[in-house]
Amino acid sequence: ARTGLASLNDMVSNPSKLFESQVSYWGQSLNLWMEAQKSLVDFPTSTETGSKPATQDKRFKNELWDTPYFKLIKDHYFLNSQMIKNYFENIEGLSDSDRKRIEFFSQQITDMLSPANFLATNPEALDKAMKTEGQSLVNGLENLVRDLEKNNGDLQVTLCDPDAFKVGENLATTEGKVVFRNELFELLHYHPTTEKVKEVPLVIIPPWINKYYILDLRPDNSFIKWVVEQGYQLFVVSWVNPDSSHRDVGMDTYTLDGCIKAIDEVCKYTGSKEINAIGYCIGGTLLAMALAYMSKTKTNKVKSATFFTTLIDFTDIGELGIFLGDDFINGVDEILGEKGYLPGKSMANAFSYLRANDLVYGPAIRSYLLGEPPMAFDLLHWNGDSTNLPGRMAREYFHDIIRENLFTNGEYELNGVKLSLEDITMPLSAVACESDHLVDWKVSFNGIRMMKSRSKKLFLAESGHVAGVVNPPTKIKYGHYTNDKNSSSLDEWKEKAEYHKETWWPSWEKWLSTRSGKSLEVGAIKQGDSNLGPAPGTYIHMTI
Repeated sequence: ARTGLASLNDMVSNPSKLFESQVSYWGQSLNLWMEAQKSLVDFPTSTETGSKPATQDKRFKNELWDTPYFKLIKDHYFLNSQMIKNYFENIEGLSDSDRKRIEFFSQQITDMLSPANFLATNPEALDKAMKTEGQSLVNGLENLVRDLEKNNGDLQVTLCDPDAFKVGENLATTEGKVVFRNELFELLHYHPTTEKVKEVPLVIIPPWINKYYILDLRPDNSFIKWVVEQGYQLFVVSWVNPDSSHRDVGMDTYTLDGCIKAIDEVCKYTGSKEINAIGYCIGGTLLAMALAYMSKTKTNKVKSATFFTTLIDFTDIGELGIFLGDDFINGVDEILGEKGYLPGKSMANAFSYLRANDLVYGPAIRSYLLGEPPMAFDLLHWNGDSTNLPGRMAREYFHDIIRENLFTNGEYELNGVKLSLEDITMPLSAVACESDHLVDWKVSFNGIRMMKSRSKKLFLAESGHVAGVVNPPTKIKYGHYTNDKNSSSLDEWKEKAEYHKETWWPSWEKWLSTRSGKSLEVGAIKQGDSNLGPAPGTYIHMTI
């Protein structure tokens, strides 16, 4: 509503802006028609390879988009999209948050109306239909019916072949056992594969908005397997997939009965007085809260902490802020009141529109217009294996942690204790990803810089939120940046950073190794006798 009023006021107070925009549009549109006529005369002898945007937009990479008719359609689409974008960018009187939201939703409209999304204007789909004598369309219709039936009438394209992967069979296969279980999590201990292991155990606190096995996909890209092979006693938390019975589970529960309880159980199982910890994404936020709480209550057992793509300071949360308007939060509160939890599929669907062409329209084109079967891709299988969020926890996270930023401001109270980042003083390392669309690397690192630890090591990985983390050394795919010198700003830090062409994994392990104690014979390490079943446990198989 605010955006609509601002737009109307902008047109009334400055009508020349709209007039100039229309004149520019008409002129560019006329030029496209003239180019199309010339292309028809020259075709097929013309050596033109199409408009410049086609080389940058993978939706239009097929050479058929460069034929005169479809090139005109494509170029008009680019022109219309640019006009819409320019119009909303230049509206005056909008707050930054409202501007980001209207830009996001206008982008959703232009993405949805892409000619590639419709059979009549997609030359690749038409060409395949002709070559297969219509079989591709039959296959596409079958795929459509399958997805509708699978999702109870809701249209949600299947991203991954559902029969290609099975958790515990060809995903999450690193050998280990469940050594502790409560109503919130299972604690997995992985079997050592080296003759000696580091004295100080390592505990991973993963996010609970999805499942931990993103770190243990296949053996050749498993971070968990790789860490074990480096000689670490590794423990990983596997969270329960909540339902309505967990409606009263809050952030305090995850901190005390989850993160801190896991640390205590590892110390109990190994006999160690301290551990090293990794927190991934929201698991990192939880770890930071636990560190602040343990430091304030003089119960800390964490020798060093590492944060993977973690938000601590929510002052600027980038694209995620699009979903935090009053209308969205009120809608979430209604769902929480009704169900007692936030459905994982609702969150997954919302996040998918942050990359709509990759996760919504692109897969729909392949499945419904081209009639292709879903691909076998481990990452997409994990992406579709959603988890719910408990009601109270979701409400506290959205309202208190994100919108009010209480933790960063030193105003968040947990179990009667006010938490402060200034109480976190142990050695820290952090991994952020350069093109992360969920957690901006500068914002992530800024949260780490707010902690009072004297020893901090930052690793800036190439690629995005997941691919930048799951980047095994066996494939030199994405590099990383490091800089151990003091910098006045993160821009300066990046500018003066040293680039390494290989993954950050070995560099980080070198940092961790110096904080992990001696290497001892496996037989000399105390291990409890608890065995509640083999890894990956039972909670990981809870689906929605």
